[in-house]
Amino acid sequence: MLKGFKDFLMRGNVVELAVAVVIGTAFTAIVTTVTKYLIQPLVNSIGGSDPAKGLGFHIISGKDSTFINLGEVINAAINFVIVAAVVYFLLVLPMQKLQERRKRGQEAGPAEPTDVELLGEIRDLLRNQNKTP
Repeated sequence: MLKGFKDFLMRGNVVELAVAVVIGTAFTAIVTTVTKYLIQPLVNSIGGSDPAKGLGFHIISGKDSTFINLGEVINAAINFVIVAAVVYFLLVLPMQKLQERRKRGQEAGPAEPTDVELLGEIRDLLRNQNKTP
C-alpha cells in the first residue's frame, strides 16, 4: 500500500497538478478582485435603494440579515465564466489540438527508450554502484 502511494507521489503529474492549483488560485484572486472592484460597482449602480448594499432587496424591511444581494450572485457568475474561459482556452483547447496532431502523426509523442538503451543504463548504474570511493 505504501509503495503504491510512493509511486503516485513520484509521478510527474502530481507536481504538475500542484503547480496548476497554485497558479489557478492566484488567477482566481485576480479575477475576484477585478469583479469586486470594477464590475460590482457597475452592477450596484443599476439598482437598489441603498447604494451601500447594491443590487438586491430585503425580504423583511429594516432587517439586514434578510437582504438578498443579487449583485454578489452576478459577480460570482462572472467570476466563474472568466475563470472557466481562461482554463478552456489556455489549457483544454491547446491540449486537444496537441492530441489531435499526435493521432494524425504530425507530431511525435515522447520517445520510448529501446531495450538496448535501458540495458545500457542499468549496466552503467551497476558499474557506478560497484565503484566505491
